[in-house]
Amino acid sequence: MKKLRLALLPFSWIYALFTFLRNKLFDAGILPSVSFPLPIICIGNLNTGGTGKTPHTEYLLAMLGAEKKTAVLSRGYGRTSKGFMEVEINSAADMVGDEPLQIKKKFSSNTVCVCESRVEGVKSIVQKHRETEVILLDDAFQHRSIKAGFNILLTSFSDLYCNDHVLPAGNLREPALGAGRAQAIIVTKCPLTLSPVEKNKTIAKLNAGDGQKVFFTSLQYS
Repeated sequence: MKKLRLALLPFSWIYALFTFLRNKLFDAGILPSVSFPLPIICIGNLNTGGTGKTPHTEYLLAMLGAEKKTAVLSRGYGRTSKGFMEVEINSAADMVGDEPLQIKKKFSSNTVCVCESRVEGVKSIVQKHRETEVILLDDAFQHRSIKAGFNILLTSFSDLYCNDHVLPAGNLREPALGAGRAQAIIVTKCPLTLSPVEKNKTIAKLNAGDGQKVFFTSLQYS
């Protein structure tokens, strides 16, 4: 398997170059990025696969929901429908995605929506729910067409983005330097016994930039 991935490295370099140029075009303003007049928080990752985005979205929703009218916008991974849809408690999982439905069932009083276009999704939420004060974007770190006010990047403790390659030789959606767009980095799925020494080693590996905060979280199942 390792030899196969090494053989795919040239394709990873091509993919990395494409994503690097795309990000540069957004940074230069050649590709447009839309801002909205309310706080938007993006929760995402560089890796493919699960880094704990949904639990952390729920954590933020629980923290903000008591004080701010908070909405969640997700792509609705795996759904059979297209376009903007508002998630209801009795929605079918295949129409809205199982994770947005899970969030809605836990936070029934909050607005939860799905849309593959984050820009169109935010526009629809703002139009339909004018009381909304904060929007959480679930899994939108690579969606540069919308400009979030705060970006949270997740990376699993056992699969740090700094130890990986871009697709197809690795599991990164874009080169690790993309982490520089985040204001906060959360190392997820950490052992409950993670020591301060191990935390410092991990922070050094991630090579966080000036002003970037690094946090550590663990999951407990019940």
